This record gives sequence, structure tokens and C-alpha cells, in this order.
Amino acid sequence: MKQLLAVILISLSPAALAQTAPPAQQAPARQTDAEERLHNDFAWLGRYQEANAKVTGPVEVVFMGDSITQGWFDMMPNFFTPGRQGRGISGQTTPQMLLRFRQDVIDLHPRVVQIMAGTNDIAGNTGPMTAEQTRANLMSMAELARAHGIRVILASIPPADHFPWRPGIAPAAKIAALNDWMKDYAARTGAVYADYWSALHDGQAFKAAWSSDGVHPNKAGYAVMAPVAEAAIRSALAKPAPKAMRQ
Repeated sequence: MKQLLAVILISLSPAALAQTAPPAQQAPARQTDAEERLHNDFAWLGRYQEANAKVTGPVEVVFMGDSITQGWFDMMPNFFTPGRQGRGISGQTTPQMLLRFRQDVIDLHPRVVQIMAGTNDIAGNTGPMTAEQTRANLMSMAELARAHGIRVILASIPPADHFPWRPGIAPAAKIAALNDWMKDYAARTGAVYADYWSALHDGQAFKAAWSSDGVHPNKAGYAVMAPVAEAAIRSALAKPAPKAMRQ
């Protein structure tokens, strides 16, 4: 029996052996690319450089964010009418967004920026982060925007009671606390708070009909978010533009 098993193993080609390898040894190419990018372009500045160079005409709003913002642009492109630019990158944390904020927001000279971030900080996508660190990065982005005459919308983190890619994390309380802080900070600084959390919450978590995984909106979820965004944009544009610093 042992001899027969040995013959079978020897006869397997390298390709066959690869197919029988554990899933951990079959990392998708995109996962490998993402890992390399963290070392070579941490903020992924290259993601929107070409798109930024092609922007013409006035920009009304830039949507800065993570996969929830990227998915909005990918799944509901009609929402991004001329003058609205989507600058979301899946998986990103606030330190990554802060590094690309000048290139992907300030240099486009928008009237308004919506900042939606925090989900991946809580998940620890680029390493452990405290709530204080997340708040500091959000404040820095808001301060940069105001210093360049850009009105600010702080978008609440959508509800989630789990992260599929980070089992064991219970994010609901952390999300609620960060949203409470954002609402208060917006009121203190003249920014607008866009409450997507309340619109998408079913009393316990993300309403199942509006999400594919309990974290990311589907098309129905984005349809619910759109009126919240429209109201926030109108409210922001009704405010006087912050006084820009001298260049």
C-alpha cells in the first residue's frame, strides 16, 4: 500500500500538486499585488494619477473614501454626474487617504469634499489603530480641505456588526462611537455630517436587503444613500467657502 501511494505521488505533475495545495498556498494574484503595493506605493498614489490629469472643468464634489466609495462609483456611475469625482480605493485606511488627499482632492480644486473613512481602520487593514489615531487623520484631512477653501462633508461609517475579512472583530460599538465623534466634530467646525448609518441601519445591523455582505452596500443600498448625499451636498454648498490660506 505504501509503495502504491508513493507511485501515485511521484506521478502527480507540479500543476496537479499545486491544485491540491492548501488554500493558504494559493494566494490570488491580486492579494500578492496588494501586498507589494503596500511596500512600493503605500497610499496607492498611482491609482488616480491618470484620471486626475484628465479632469477638466469645475469640480463640484470629490468623494474620498474606501471600498464603499469605490463601489458607489463602480455600481452607480450615473450618480457621478459631471463635476462629481469618485476617489475611493478598496481596503484603504485613513493614513493612506491622508497621504493622497492633496493629489486626489486638493489639486482637483473641488467646492466640496466628502470624506468617508474608518471602516478599515477598525478592521486594522494596515495594522492596529486606535480611535484617537483615526480621529486625528480625519481632522487632518478636514483641516487641509478648509485651508484650501473646500467645504467638508464628514460621512458616517455605514453599519456593520462583523467584517467578513476580519473574523472575530465586533465593530458595531466602535463604529457608533466614531460616528458620534464625527457628528460632534462637524457641528463644531462648520462641516456637514452625512448620516448614512441611520439610513442603512435596521435596528441591529446593516439592513440585509441593502448589502451583499453586511458591510458594503449593493445597488439598493446606494439608492438609499443617494438622497442623503444630495442633501449633504446642498447643505455644504449653502455654506460660505472656508477662507483659503495664502499660497
